[in-house]
Amino acid sequence: MPLDKSALSRLADVLGKDNLWTDEPRRQCYAYDAAGGRHLPDAVALAIDEDQVAGVIRLANEKDFPVVPRGAGTGMTGGAVAVSGGLVLCLSRMDRILNIDAANLVADAEPGVVTGHFHREVEKLGLFYPPDPSSSGYSTLGGNVAECAGGPRAVKYGVTRDWVLGLRAVTGAGEVIRTGVRTAKGVVGYDLTRLLVGSEGTLAVVTGITLRLTPLPSAVRTVTAVFDRMATATAAVARVFAAGIVPRAMEFMDQASLKCAEEAIHAGLPVDAGGVLLLEVDGTATEADREAQRLAEVCREAGARQATASGGPEAKKLWEARKAISPALFRYGPHKINEDIVVPVTSIPEMVETVERLAEETGLTMVCFGHAGDGNIHFNIMLDKNDPKAFAQAGEAIRKVFEKVLSLGGTLSGEHGVGITKSPFVSMEISGPEIRLMRAVKDVFDPRGILNPGKIFPPGS
Repeated sequence: MPLDKSALSRLADVLGKDNLWTDEPRRQCYAYDAAGGRHLPDAVALAIDEDQVAGVIRLANEKDFPVVPRGAGTGMTGGAVAVSGGLVLCLSRMDRILNIDAANLVADAEPGVVTGHFHREVEKLGLFYPPDPSSSGYSTLGGNVAECAGGPRAVKYGVTRDWVLGLRAVTGAGEVIRTGVRTAKGVVGYDLTRLLVGSEGTLAVVTGITLRLTPLPSAVRTVTAVFDRMATATAAVARVFAAGIVPRAMEFMDQASLKCAEEAIHAGLPVDAGGVLLLEVDGTATEADREAQRLAEVCREAGARQATASGGPEAKKLWEARKAISPALFRYGPHKINEDIVVPVTSIPEMVETVERLAEETGLTMVCFGHAGDGNIHFNIMLDKNDPKAFAQAGEAIRKVFEKVLSLGGTLSGEHGVGITKSPFVSMEISGPEIRLMRAVKDVFDPRGILNPGKIFPPGS
């Protein structure tokens, strides 16, 4: 139900009136995320501590209104929008790094800490937090936890869940809980931490995060491998692993994404190439140089017309270009449908060929890039959604892509979550018994269903 005057008055008591926004211009700013669309909340709350979060959730249970947790709104699946109205609970003001324990390789932070800021602060102490989503310059740790964000370095170091030791959170029932440990090992009870990581704010609102750190590698090298055909580039990924090399990052870009990135950044990318692999290795200077040289050799043996190693400013420019692809794609059309499918590494060539064939059949602009090292393909369709024919073709193409992904033993989302954009397809991957178990878990954490309703589960399930 919508927020009434009584609920708004009580919320102002919990938050302070300056932290509760009800005017439409400011509510409009929280009506969308990176997925697009508009879902106007009845109000926006900007919590500054855990007590306020708990107070809001308890009041929501009493007054029966939805609460949608939100960080920076960078999510790609509509997970942070108020599809049922109610209150958007923004955590961006809870932005303190509480502790960095260099001796024990542990840090504590609030959910509103910007990921890139956290990277810089721990690196000042010679430490390393590997998860690095493309949005790290503005996404928050809490949002990364909610979506189990990944990024290029996931090949070697894993995704967010692999670096979260414990959490503080407020359940949908308004209970404050602490999960996990501060130690390298811990197996007492169920692993509630991993349950909450990736739950998209449907079970609890994260208020504190304990993160694992590792020593910062002393040297990093980047190898750029240029291929005439995209299929040859993606096939080279398996050759790299077969050679016994595990890069910390292994990205691929097709020709369309290369052109976009080069136009945006001017990094000297080979826009005439059919595909490019961007690979990164780390370690001591000697180790990184040796691995980079070997990587370049393997890529040339796999069909690269050119494979060169770089470091410093040159390499930084290349990675800036890679991160610029997604926003630069709008040169191909006013709207974007962004999917992050995952297939086994050896199936990447077949998956990319399927996308290329669909693009030819439909005439739609389709672009592929992403994390080749773990099979995570960012598949994009650029179009005008106001064109009914193009929109219908895009919808059918997405279904065909998803069917192919599952036939190859893949999954429909690698790091963007489900939200609302993928919820209609969840039952293609997860069967009825598993969905019922997940709903039962949701009911335990959030018995009145106030937390982020309308997300993850298939409509009508």
